[in-house]
Amino acid sequence: MSYTLITTLLLLLISAITSSTATGTIGVNYGRIANNLPDPTKVVQLLKQNSINHIKIFDTDSTVLKALSGSKITVTVCLPNEQLKSAAADQTFTDSWVISNILPYHPSTIIEAIAVGNEVFVDPNNITNSLVPAMKNVYASLTKNNITTINVSSPIALSALATSYPSSAGTFKPDLIEPVMKPMLSFLQKTGSYLMMNVYPFFAYAANTDTISLDYALLRENNGVKDTKSGITYKSLFEAQLDAVYAAMNALQFNDVKVVVSETGWPSKGDSNEIGAAEDNAEQYNGNLVRRVLTGSGTPLRPNDPLVVYLFALFNENQKTGPTSERNYGLFYPNEQKVYNVPFSMKDLANVNGSKTDVAVAPTPSPSPSSDGDVTVSKVGETWCVANGNVGEKKLQDALDYACGEGGADCRPIQSGDTCYNPNTLEAHASYAFNSYYQKQARASGSCDFGGAAYVVSQPPRYGSCKFPTGY
Repeated sequence: MSYTLITTLLLLLISAITSSTATGTIGVNYGRIANNLPDPTKVVQLLKQNSINHIKIFDTDSTVLKALSGSKITVTVCLPNEQLKSAAADQTFTDSWVISNILPYHPSTIIEAIAVGNEVFVDPNNITNSLVPAMKNVYASLTKNNITTINVSSPIALSALATSYPSSAGTFKPDLIEPVMKPMLSFLQKTGSYLMMNVYPFFAYAANTDTISLDYALLRENNGVKDTKSGITYKSLFEAQLDAVYAAMNALQFNDVKVVVSETGWPSKGDSNEIGAAEDNAEQYNGNLVRRVLTGSGTPLRPNDPLVVYLFALFNENQKTGPTSERNYGLFYPNEQKVYNVPFSMKDLANVNGSKTDVAVAPTPSPSPSSDGDVTVSKVGETWCVANGNVGEKKLQDALDYACGEGGADCRPIQSGDTCYNPNTLEAHASYAFNSYYQKQARASGSCDFGGAAYVVSQPPRYGSCKFPTGY
């Protein structure tokens, strides 16, 4: 097959995929607390133009759900907190709710999940005890109508944790464990659903600027924060917070329940006391996070679970109450212009090289010129697997031995005297072996992990004059 044909097929493939990849999924929250937003039909076109194929709304608005019909954009809808007690008290209520709010649109509108309430634990109306019964009734009503493709969950705030630092010590608040967290996680486990978590590094940073660096919060290059209990060095506050949730779930023996980050974001504007609320910071946080999700694996505690993240929010919402930041989380202005530039797909990522979006998930080898002065440039959608030098020599060596042995990687080029022997370092040799294995596995999800000893990059790694293959 000719190089031109291969390139053409690759570009066609990339143009067909959107923000959902083997390594992660990006969605966006579509809030509508505003009086100046475009019509939902225009919003659907905006979503398509920007390769946004997953959204979450905070109700079951008929105009939105009708506009999404046939669009192939998946949507998570919400049963609002105000209806939680009624939903918990009587299944006839949820039967009626499903008939009125789901059946008229499903399946021409792809409803992916139902969020039963939103951050229920912090609702002032004391509806926590209604949450799990309401979830069970909604699920029973879906089953009654032979709907098996819609997940049922509920977004909870990070404040549900009693401890989040260090990540390995993450625990849920004691008063939530028996009444709600254990029953909720058991329900999610039995139904094959996932826990929805709202994770906002901005809040932790703004409240702790003396101890949390902005680089760490924005996923920029930094020295990381070591969890002394687990030995893991975290390169971003986002991953540290998410792993605290996983640790809390593991403590309750629910380590097989997946997590979807149902909200995360950074405000582009804030009041004078809202430290860090700025357009440049918002652009870097969201841009770096998207790149991390689409080109990386899972977190250190769940490396094989691809990240699923919903950014908050699609628009600036001018009728939201509270501090200025609340009205400035939007990725777009109501006139559909971008507040700042954020890529939403692998194709978009390939077009932002040279922008100020500066991801730093882990130290990435810099491209270096070969003997003839050539510098390898990545093609759209290409990814490689490289070693994570932070895990220590023993873990790298064990992973290298596996890759070159049982894993079947082509390690001939890193033998003495061969093309990729120099530089003769463990990290360089491991990177070549890991990438060989990753490419032989057709870059499948989880094939670039090696117990946290490797990670995916979207720029071609170069050690000396060694060129890393992108396929076999």
